[in-house]
Amino acid sequence: MNSPTLTIDIVSDVVCPWCYIGKRKLEAALALPEAADLPNVVIRWHPFQLNPDLPQQGISRKQYLEDKFGGPARAAEIYERVRAAGRTAGLELNIDGITLQPNTLAAHALIAFAQQGDADGGDIKERLLKAYFIENRFIGSPDVLAEIADEAGLNPDAARTFVTDPDALRAVAQADAQARSMGINGVPFFIFNQKVAVSGAQDPASLLAAMQQATAA
Repeated sequence: MNSPTLTIDIVSDVVCPWCYIGKRKLEAALALPEAADLPNVVIRWHPFQLNPDLPQQGISRKQYLEDKFGGPARAAEIYERVRAAGRTAGLELNIDGITLQPNTLAAHALIAFAQQGDADGGDIKERLLKAYFIENRFIGSPDVLAEIADEAGLNPDAARTFVTDPDALRAVAQADAQARSMGINGVPFFIFNQKVAVSGAQDPASLLAAMQQATAA
């Protein structure tokens, strides 16, 4: 008889600071003493592109902030709140160090590559978030993605081939479109056991309550 599981489907982007913060809050929720009563947890990552129309080579961060927020002053105000929220979750986000805003289609393909079969894509997801928000690497580059795969113990050549394969990229775009067709228009978005959904980087207690509700249903 198979042991019960709690499946957590997470729709998010790798250039979304709230997705990084939300990941930390989920980890904190799973570390709470009350979470010991939860069944075995399986996490599946799903793509969502905040900026699907960016060119493959990315654009300058300065231009991106101008287009999105109307200039650096408004962006600085918004990102100061993001940095503060990051610190409360144990993250020091180096947002000002980002020089190039990537298209994230290939980065999501790398997560799909890592999740082939029943493998866990969490390590690659974490490495991509860290690469972008802390190390300020250009995760739109297949070469950088191959390096990250190598650092995670995956085959870098196979990873580079996968993240540049038109079929793999098309599958990511289709998964993104499917999330939007379900009404998901903001991330992170958590779905517990395909029964209970939570939108946003909620506090650990709220996430745990949603998990308990999903397993009791």
